Amino acid sequence: MTLQQPDFSKGLIPAILQDVHTKDVLMLGYMNEAAYQKTLEDGIVCFYSRSKERLWTKGETSGHTQIVKNIHLDCDQDTLLIDVVPNGPTCHTGSQSCFKTTTSFQVQQLSETVATSAHANKDNSYTQYLLKEGLEKITKKLGEESFEVVIGAMKGEREEVTNEAADLMYHLFVLFHVLEIDFKDVEAVLGERHQTSNNFKGERDEIDEW
Repeated sequence: MTLQQPDFSKGLIPAILQDVHTKDVLMLGYMNEAAYQKTLEDGIVCFYSRSKERLWTKGETSGHTQIVKNIHLDCDQDTLLIDVVPNGPTCHTGSQSCFKTTTSFQVQQLSETVATSAHANKDNSYTQYLLKEGLEKITKKLGEESFEVVIGAMKGEREEVTNEAADLMYHLFVLFHVLEIDFKDVEAVLGERHQTSNNFKGERDEIDEW
């Protein structure tokens, strides 16, 4: 969070939302001092709606809130850049971004996806089904998806391997959620192994190089 106070002397200031993972620009809104303070207090983006003429928490109707991770203030102290984790599509049209840009996906977003699904009020949530069934069911599904990747690879089916690998990674992140493993810890281990002589400790007894 920025420690400097934005300059509201000229009225509303623009606030740009950016996905903290993909760095995609999601939308532009406006804040007055009250909206800014509410954003800091709640950790969820709140704007001042010029059409409603009141404070407006983004996603208050749709549930697609914007969770604040960092706030940056520009050199003139009158524009905000806010890094967020979007809880669903940002645009009212259902698009991830209000701008017509290509939205990329990064694997760490699966952590947020699983966490959001785990607490969503949905009767048909597959994530909630797995969590209710417990660790045995999750690990069984993880094993099944791993086997499907192997079968697809043995048949040389590239599309099948791609699809099954996506399923495998999803179930892996469900397991992370249950065991309270932060993917950043996995990234840290990979980074450490990559930086220290490029050694990968997967099967170190026979193969020592990454």
